Amino acid sequence: MPRTATIRRETAETQITLSLNLDGQGQADVATGVGFFDHMLTHIARHGLFDLTVHCNGDLHIDAHHTVEDVGICFGKALVEALGNKAGIRRFGDATIPMDETLVTSAVDLSGRPFLVWDAAVPLETLGTFSSQLAEEFWRAVSSAGLLTLHVVQHHGRNTHHIVETIFKSVARSLRQAVEPDPRATGIPSTKGVL
Repeated sequence: MPRTATIRRETAETQITLSLNLDGQGQADVATGVGFFDHMLTHIARHGLFDLTVHCNGDLHIDAHHTVEDVGICFGKALVEALGNKAGIRRFGDATIPMDETLVTSAVDLSGRPFLVWDAAVPLETLGTFSSQLAEEFWRAVSSAGLLTLHVVQHHGRNTHHIVETIFKSVARSLRQAVEPDPRATGIPSTKGVL
């Protein structure tokens, strides 16, 4: 069965359509009105080997917060829908990724239990129209709506762009590993029998 999902979300703050194919080729078609965020979403697709389409019309006359958070909610919901009952997947994934002076480790558990541990000292800076604080807000929304545990640990780094980009690349790689079919597993990867 195809592991795909399309999520539509309409509020007074954002109108979003997001489509996700977990078994894609890393293709991205993203347009949120926030250039740096589009760049990060493209990294999720490329390094997760997901096909990802995101079209968002948000209240950018205020700021990018609602756009980034709501896209995170949609991405998390799409993960849940595309994964189904999670039978036969690896469930866990981790990746340590360098980018110049920056090194980040992330670990994912598709546990059904939302939890975010964020140990990243991201300098407060605006990258285009994207506040660097929104990186944490995005991944918190993904964790919550995606019912997954996510740990992000920044070992070192100084450049804000590098830190945020490395986090997105690292989590994308962790998710890629976690959602992969495990050729040795046939059932739900949990002693509970459900995730």
